[in-house]
Amino acid sequence: MSASNPGLMTKLAWSLPWLSRYPFWRAGELMRRLSAADGKRHLIITVANHFEPSWDGCNQPVDLSVQIRRLDDWCEKARRIGQAVLDSDGTPFRHTNFYPAEQYHRPLLERLAELQRDGFGEVEIHLHHGVERPDTEANLRRTIEDFRNTLAYEHQCLSRMDGEGQPMYAFVHGNWALANSAGGECCGVDSEMQTLEETGCYADFTLPSVPYQTQVPRINAIYECAGAFDKAVSHRTGPRLKAGSEPRLPIIFTGPLVFDWSRRVKGMVVPRLDDGVLAFNHPMDLKRLDRWANAHISIGGREDWIFIKLYCHGFFPHDQETVIGDRCRRFFEEALEESARTGEYEIHFATAREASNMALAAIDGRGGEPGLYRDYRLQSIMQEAPARAVEFVSTEMVAEVVGKGI
Repeated sequence: MSASNPGLMTKLAWSLPWLSRYPFWRAGELMRRLSAADGKRHLIITVANHFEPSWDGCNQPVDLSVQIRRLDDWCEKARRIGQAVLDSDGTPFRHTNFYPAEQYHRPLLERLAELQRDGFGEVEIHLHHGVERPDTEANLRRTIEDFRNTLAYEHQCLSRMDGEGQPMYAFVHGNWALANSAGGECCGVDSEMQTLEETGCYADFTLPSVPYQTQVPRINAIYECAGAFDKAVSHRTGPRLKAGSEPRLPIIFTGPLVFDWSRRVKGMVVPRLDDGVLAFNHPMDLKRLDRWANAHISIGGREDWIFIKLYCHGFFPHDQETVIGDRCRRFFEEALEESARTGEYEIHFATAREASNMALAAIDGRGGEPGLYRDYRLQSIMQEAPARAVEFVSTEMVAEVVGKGI
């Protein structure tokens, strides 16, 4: 979070707002589940990768040549697991790579864009700001717009709503401090949600952020911010999205935040939190998949589509086997085999853009297989680029022909 390392009591105080609401959330979810019709569940799995090839664990700069070498290794792993693990639609497992704007290097983004072009991950926006001193709204806007335009126009990443207008993006806030929720640290811009809205952010994927001050009371939901966008922590709470609603963007797309009661220490139950992190010290198994699914993050009226937003830091060396290596592959292979054996659920791998499209389709009352709606409204600039290039060339050719009087 920051240079400080808060103690246990401080972390507990920060957690009380959401902990006090947890029993009421759980009771509400149990009631909804009892009243819901039985049937196959569709588990929509998105991995939000806080993607920092420059990370070295000591806050020291890493030479670009080292970053390129690390990224090349990462891309090889991404292709390998993507080719090996396909969901029920035949879509490869892949991450959404939230790349930090303040760490931009063209050679790195060229490699990530190529990985996206090959179908093994999409690029979205991550940003650390206000770390040394509070940021300003003007600088935040300039930083996001510059990086957004670089991704869209130079690398053909990001998307457009219905294929038109300014580039749109998903967002992860560095140090978790969305909308100045860290008490002024690692942000400084109260009106951050307004800036995100005006620069084309369709969804934020930062949360959950336990045990830090930045964790809001609203948990296990895809929801709309209830607060004024020009005020700090406007995402503190808000209504769950449901069919027929017209949400104001950006929506808040949280991952699961539930208790794991399976741990025993000297024969005693010692609960731990499961916040959807992919990490070496929190192994994945089918019981954990059940916990994620039982968080029941869905759109009201489309409860059979369950959104599971996981997260990771892709360049923590000790985590890579769990994040994108053999441990990860074995887990998802087992989950897919269990899906085929029981018929109780289907797994759909989705990028942040695709998951948001599925959520928008659910809001519009669409049904059936969520995989049908990967490109529902937010359409990839990379997919439209060839058509736009042909259109441009055709216009130029017509002008040339007319100029020559042919």
